[in-house]
Amino acid sequence: MNPQDPNQPASQPAGQQPQAVYVTRSMNPQQQQISEAAMARHKESLQKYPELNLSKGEYIVSATKRHPIGLFQIWFGVILAIALLIGFLVFFLADPGGAGSSITSSNSEIKPLIAIILLVICILALAGGMVGTYVYQKNTFYLTNESVIQNIQISLFNKREQTVSLENIEDASYLQTGLLTHIFNFGSIRLSTEGEETTYRMNYVSNPKQQIAILNNAVEAFKNGCPVGEE
Repeated sequence: MNPQDPNQPASQPAGQQPQAVYVTRSMNPQQQQISEAAMARHKESLQKYPELNLSKGEYIVSATKRHPIGLFQIWFGVILAIALLIGFLVFFLADPGGAGSSITSSNSEIKPLIAIILLVICILALAGGMVGTYVYQKNTFYLTNESVIQNIQISLFNKREQTVSLENIEDASYLQTGLLTHIFNFGSIRLSTEGEETTYRMNYVSNPKQQIAILNNAVEAFKNGCPVGEE
């Protein structure tokens, strides 16, 4: 220390090199401790959701599926198409003296051929409804203690998965428009992330207000360093 000015450091003697302090860093950093309860829930989540790629200690807090009311639109179209086909078959083939009977009377092989074609169309419509139901129900929104995972099933053989860390979620909101959304309690949820401004959406969510409340609590707890979803 300089005796004339205590705030100034003492000058180094001529020819003396300044001292340097070297600090070594461990090559194996200490891993975060995971509680037994978290590991138990992690194993339970792996058994219940084997299709998800969960990191060590990560577990499912909630799994949000689409509201069953969305299936009404799928099966209404299927049932309507089948009903029209059956009605056409009955009218075309069972109308005595009508247009159907005049065509089928000229060739006895036309009647079973038309019946088979309409039956195949009905089966295809039914299969389409089953595929639509599978695709609709496979769209799921998972909240874990570390991230949000959105499983997007686009078609029978086309799907993708989106994952965003709770730390990157900037805003989470829900939307209910129309009378039916309030009567049957469904709507859409929306997440926006920091930086890239990526937006995640899911429609026909059951009880969207409660789902967003759970998500916001999880994001706040994660950013504050508190356990997420632990009872």
